[in-house]
Amino acid sequence: MDWSAIVKSPFTWGLALGVLFFLLSAWGHFKTKNEFRRYRKHLSDKLDLDAAQLEAIKREKESLLKENENLRLRIGMLAEKPDAKIARDLEILARAEKRMILRAPGFAPAWEAAKSESADEVAHEEMGKSLPKRFFNRLFGNASLKLLDSAQSEAAAEAATPQGSSALPPADAGVKPAA
Repeated sequence: MDWSAIVKSPFTWGLALGVLFFLLSAWGHFKTKNEFRRYRKHLSDKLDLDAAQLEAIKREKESLLKENENLRLRIGMLAEKPDAKIARDLEILARAEKRMILRAPGFAPAWEAAKSESADEVAHEEMGKSLPKRFFNRLFGNASLKLLDSAQSEAAAEAATPQGSSALPPADAGVKPAA
């Protein structure tokens, strides 16, 4: 047989095309296999990083929970000290008195209602549900207490002078005249 007959044979052309397609598919298969291996390695690395990050977040959460519990216990211990209890009670009574000046008639029931409202307000502040007014009163000054003091001094001056006599102006109510 001569080579030209072999090359012109349909079997040879079919075999050549079959080998070509086999080589192309084998090349694609190995390329896909390598890419799949690379993706699997990438996924494994990502899962390792995510697991490490999740573990760090869990450790941080645990430490924050412990710190929160320690601070809560410390606040409870500090609130139990006599000075803190006295300051808390004084704050409750000051707030109740402030409310009573606004609602003076029927003092006893209104006093108890104002005292319980003040106690609830302080309890909400201690639990962190509202901003502490003590801090802002100390920071910015308490204008309402100054007004309250001036109103009380005016009322005391009016009560001290008889109806028919002339009274000193409210600004001089606290000053004693020289004898």
